Amino acid sequence: MEPTLSLDFKTHQFESPGDENPNSKISEMTRLSTPKPIMHLGSSTEFRRQSSAVPKTPFKPGTGYRSGTGFKPTTNFAKPGTGFKPGTGFRPGTGMDIVSRPMTAVRGAGYTSHGKPFDPLNQAASVPTPPLELQKDDSPEERIRQQELKIMQLVEESCIAQCEGDFRKALTKAKEASNKERSLIRLQEQSGLGEHHNIDLTYAVLFTLANQYAANELYTEAINTYQMITKNRMFANAYRLKVNMGNIYFKQGQYQLAVKMFRMALDQVPSSQKNLRIKIMHNIALVFIRMGQWEEAVSSLEYIMSEQACHRAGLHLVTCCRALEDKERMRTAFSLLLSVPLNIEDEEKYNLEQDSPEDALIALAIQNDDLHNYENQKRKEAEYCILTAAKLIAPFIEDSFSEGYDWCVATIKNSEYARLASDLEINKAVMFLKQKQLPEAIATLKAFERDSNIAINAAVNLSFIYYLQGDYDNAVKYGEVVEKANAKSADGFVNYGASLMAKGNLDEAILCFQKALECDPTFFEAIFNLGLCLKRQGHYVEALGCFQRFSGSLALLPAVVYQVANLLELIGDNEAAADTYQQLLGLVPTDARALQKLGELYDNEGDKQQAHHYHSDSYRYYPANLSVIDWLGSYYIEMQVVEKALAYFEKAAIMQPNEPKWNMMVAGCHRRSGNMHKALTLYQDIHKQFPENAECLRFLVRLCSDLGMREAQEYLSELKKLEKSKEVRERVNSSRPGSRRSNSGLSSRAGSGFSPVPENTQLRSPLHSEGRQSRSSRLLQAHNSAGSGDSGFGQPTADASYMDPLGPIPMRPRTGAGKPLDFDDFGNEELGDDLLPE
Repeated sequence: MEPTLSLDFKTHQFESPGDENPNSKISEMTRLSTPKPIMHLGSSTEFRRQSSAVPKTPFKPGTGYRSGTGFKPTTNFAKPGTGFKPGTGFRPGTGMDIVSRPMTAVRGAGYTSHGKPFDPLNQAASVPTPPLELQKDDSPEERIRQQELKIMQLVEESCIAQCEGDFRKALTKAKEASNKERSLIRLQEQSGLGEHHNIDLTYAVLFTLANQYAANELYTEAINTYQMITKNRMFANAYRLKVNMGNIYFKQGQYQLAVKMFRMALDQVPSSQKNLRIKIMHNIALVFIRMGQWEEAVSSLEYIMSEQACHRAGLHLVTCCRALEDKERMRTAFSLLLSVPLNIEDEEKYNLEQDSPEDALIALAIQNDDLHNYENQKRKEAEYCILTAAKLIAPFIEDSFSEGYDWCVATIKNSEYARLASDLEINKAVMFLKQKQLPEAIATLKAFERDSNIAINAAVNLSFIYYLQGDYDNAVKYGEVVEKANAKSADGFVNYGASLMAKGNLDEAILCFQKALECDPTFFEAIFNLGLCLKRQGHYVEALGCFQRFSGSLALLPAVVYQVANLLELIGDNEAAADTYQQLLGLVPTDARALQKLGELYDNEGDKQQAHHYHSDSYRYYPANLSVIDWLGSYYIEMQVVEKALAYFEKAAIMQPNEPKWNMMVAGCHRRSGNMHKALTLYQDIHKQFPENAECLRFLVRLCSDLGMREAQEYLSELKKLEKSKEVRERVNSSRPGSRRSNSGLSSRAGSGFSPVPENTQLRSPLHSEGRQSRSSRLLQAHNSAGSGDSGFGQPTADASYMDPLGPIPMRPRTGAGKPLDFDDFGNEELGDDLLPE
């Protein structure tokens, strides 16, 4: 796994502020961003800041204190108009009685003691006084007021949900508010209070509902709701909503209707609102750009640059002039863009190193305030527009690409954006690099070695270029420049560490990646390369922790998932590794390497069926993987399906004709299937091409002896000479299993393409059960009965009655007459056990 590099082209790759695509306007002229709504009022909370709050139901005499509604001045003392008569006591049931006394036909005289009611039995002390309770007001005015409060609460909840990104909930709340508002209108009509309807509340509800329709991409419903507002003349400033309608038509691709709506809004905006008129004209220009009407767009943008210039409009003007291929207008538009003032105060006030402690504390306090963030955003937007415009016109305003960049650099140096000239030079080197003009790119970057401000970026890019060229010494040299600089760069540390990693200095590379993480703890390349270094050092657990730090979309990158699965496999957690490989196959289902690894895991677990399934899929997607071919061939040998194994080994022999292993596999398959003549021919061809192959000689001796051929002694003598020359190496490797296979160049699962268990069993049992004398006599008898011809082969009867001693079937029916021949024994006493193939 190659380390991941970080190419610090900060002046080349930009992020567009707002909602414009950063990759647009550079490659294609007409792919511009959707105009941002400039009069989108957003939510009703903003509307409430601009308009007055929803007033309560106005109070009118005779309605708020009507009889039977609300609180009465008399408060149950008596009926209205009767008043209170002293001396008659209190009427029962009024809630103000102090003494409970029976009603009599005789009035009390009304005598009191010290102004208190007459109470000789002191009954007032024993009877508790009930608390005063206000009756609930169920008047229509009160119900209307409560309904209005509920509607405004729903509107605010809808706006909050939209700000949180939950557009479905926002639409639901807006619909509920609209339904309650209609219910409120019916209630007012039924109560005879229709003339007191709050028109501002209706406007807020409809406006919020239209916004939520647009946010949920229900454009037809949004347009209908906006039209409902604009057609009602009772709503003030409703003409502004035509800007929102134009934005919706723009998103739908109905550019003619969008221009119509923008122009209608522009006609109704008073001349005093200059900012609003400029923004609407900018939207009209963007629609013309999308329609390809460059001249109309240029006219609108030139008016904007003359009245109220901005960087975004200047960039769009340069784009239109580039589309018209007018060099003079390109230069003029670029000059207008550079003439836009930035209007940002000096950065010295944000410097923490101040003369007095008070100024240092103030600088620390305003370091991350809203004003500083706004200034940074405005500065980034200006730099983006200027550099993008320069890269757009540099290849076309002059005869050559280099001269065009030189003109742009000279023009920038004469403006207030002079510090961007060096960044443009870096972009020039990047363009040389993209055009594969490496010498020009290196020369351009080396020119900044004496410029301390831009030397770090130049060194980062030079280190990257030399790394790609394989010149790791120079890559390390420029990486050291970044390390020694005062201003630390995470990109520089990553490139420096990758260069050290390529040279094998893993400890120093780990330190570089850790320094890069100190600059930026979330730097992807630093974490990934650190995990690779730890993996190469054998620290699998620490490396796994590095790769598991990724989350979100980074954790789903195939390279990250593969590293996690491989590390789990190295740790020994095969079950988790298999699950992770399955996750990797979900991301890249045609990855042959992942399929092979999954097959190997199942093979180690003993699940041959699943292992065969994944190895077959791996071979289907990448048939040139020799290790997969070897596994499949050995699998079919073990399953005793020699014909399928033969097909795989033949393809491997074609891919590696100079490798004797695959030809030996093919010959072994023919021998197992009973085609001895074909196997003998292949073994002879292998012996001619590789005379030092001892394994081939053993099989030749075996086959020639089985077929009764005179060449057996010749091959036997060659084998003895070869064994004597390799005697020392044989002693060294004799203690390891499969040593003879390793000497002959074979490293298969089953040894020469055969299943080791049945072959060894069939081969050694007759050798250990009978003596050499009986084997020699039977071999001589078989040789005499078979005879020999010019071709060196025996009679056809010998081939028909042949039983493969290494095959899975122990016995075969014999067609020849007389005593059956035992070809498992050799008639030559000089043929020892150590010279026989396994």
